[in-house]
Amino acid sequence: MVMGLFKKSSKAKTEKKASWKILIVDDEPDVHAVTKLTLSNFEFDNKEAEFISAFSGEEARAVLQKESDIALVLLDVVMETDDAGLKVASFIREELDNHFIRIILRTGQPGQAPERSVITSYDINDYKDKTSLSSEKLFSVVYTGLRGYRDILDIEVARKKLENHREGLEKVIDSTTSLFKIRSLQDFASGLLVQIASILRADKSDSHPGNSFVVRKDKTQFKMLAGTGAYAPVDDDNVSFEPAVTELLNKACDQQVSILEGNCFVSYFKTNNAGENLIYIENILEINDLDKKLLELFSNNIAVAFDNLELNKEVFETQSEIIDTLGEVVESRSKEAANHVKRVSHLSRALALWAGLPQEQAQELFMASPMHDVGKVAIPDAVLLKPAKLTPDEWVIMKSHVNIGCEIFARSKRPTLKAASIVAGQHHEKFNGQGYPNGLAGEDIHIYGRIVALVDVFDALAHSRCYKEAWPIDKVLALLEEEKGQHFDPRLVELFIDNIEEVIKIMDDYPD
Repeated sequence: MVMGLFKKSSKAKTEKKASWKILIVDDEPDVHAVTKLTLSNFEFDNKEAEFISAFSGEEARAVLQKESDIALVLLDVVMETDDAGLKVASFIREELDNHFIRIILRTGQPGQAPERSVITSYDINDYKDKTSLSSEKLFSVVYTGLRGYRDILDIEVARKKLENHREGLEKVIDSTTSLFKIRSLQDFASGLLVQIASILRADKSDSHPGNSFVVRKDKTQFKMLAGTGAYAPVDDDNVSFEPAVTELLNKACDQQVSILEGNCFVSYFKTNNAGENLIYIENILEINDLDKKLLELFSNNIAVAFDNLELNKEVFETQSEIIDTLGEVVESRSKEAANHVKRVSHLSRALALWAGLPQEQAQELFMASPMHDVGKVAIPDAVLLKPAKLTPDEWVIMKSHVNIGCEIFARSKRPTLKAASIVAGQHHEKFNGQGYPNGLAGEDIHIYGRIVALVDVFDALAHSRCYKEAWPIDKVLALLEEEKGQHFDPRLVELFIDNIEEVIKIMDDYPD
């Protein structure tokens, strides 16, 4: 159901015939002219010779720095200095670190550059006396040199292909493992584009997906899950594409296959819970049989991951709704503000992110924070709903909601409910150690407890309760400043105030 047949269509292109670049380095113009004339009809491996001239060692070095694909150098020894050619050879091997290019040394004064010492010391591939280099011998020398260059390149290409395929397989294994850890479908889809592009080597990069997107087929529409390049930014609305792209997507859906057409690749996969999904990537440079196998392996794992994400999403949303509902029931019984738990959730997550907590922990706190007052279910109405000041005995009863709430979730093995136990048990602790129930101080109070302590008090003061009117925001912020280092973590107070515009926006989104 995932990556079945690959269908490919392409148009033949007329390309300019490739050539071998040969650099002639000699201070005698006649040598250049004779060499080019002698090799004017030269051809090797269906490629012609392209000649580049340099008349000194200095010119040769400039050419070599500019032209990285020179295959062969016909190099004179004695030019502006007696060893100018040898310095060029050393420059190629040592400074440029180029051991592919073939170097043929030609000299009219062999005594000044002994053949044995030159070949061993300068990594020369051949050594010829100009006086003995007839046209036939020149042809043979160049032909042999280019054959050696070609064979070295073939070996290097084969090595790189093996390395790429090894890395590709590692990426398939590593990426599918890491992608399974991502809970957000949009985050998963974004990571997916990077990983699959690294296999296809799109845009000449192992890590940049270029113009690409992931969509879900919804009847006759496509719902964008993630996009990059020309297809970013995206949202959850239905989207439309250029006719050619839409045609390619529909073709993949109709035939339920993955398609490589021109330089565009569409991966189709259908899942039990997540419907029909497509990955589209432009600027594909190459794809061979092993790439296809890697993509099949990768995409089969993707299909499983999409199914799991849909199931996880359903569980997550159900769990979140239950927690929110339970929190609202508790707050409504105590006559608290109607949207208090929603504001506490959103403000807690925002403050967690501002404090540098990972996204996963911030989301965990978002889920757990509505349970901060769950222990109030055990508080009698006479105490919980009393509009007047509580007596010392009633205050003891009221404070017991902290331990009750902590105990409700203490035995759970679920991370969210364990976090709820922390929040319920520590949101009345104070940074100076004067809070309850355990008199914890500073960072001995869990970061979740410190965050909810601040957010809960802020929201309670900023909204009306049965025993008080709402405070103006300026007055609430002044209290937070006064209680820095006393009731509240000073760093959290500063972060909260620095982001007050976002705080007010959250409050406006969830009014009473």
